[in-house]
Amino acid sequence: QLVESGGGLVQAGGSLRLSCAASGSIYSIAGMGWYRQAPGKQRELVASITSGGRTNYADSVMGRFTITRDNTKNTVYLQMNSLKPEDTAVYYCNAFIKEYRWIPGKDYWGQGTQVTVSS
Repeated sequence: QLVESGGGLVQAGGSLRLSCAASGSIYSIAGMGWYRQAPGKQRELVASITSGGRTNYADSVMGRFTITRDNTKNTVYLQMNSLKPEDTAVYYCNAFIKEYRWIPGKDYWGQGTQVTVSS
């Protein structure tokens, strides 16, 4: 289970920090990431991070957003700075979790958290 927090309403130029904690039976977590979906648009990757800390960002957020993770807490974070109205969307956490050593892992999704940036 993935539980997100940290969304809300912010003015353009402001900052928000999203958190996503994985809970339940966890043997290992490979990649974790954040996706977003704006009204009428497809869900898109915002940022991802491997278990070793290697990161990947969408061009539209490069230099403004930072993804990090705390493996001891099974938590991934998204620090969002210099927010723009076009960042408005529902943000979803994603993680590839292996619950048991001998069972293949699978993708898990959070419930989504709304981020609204006013101009």
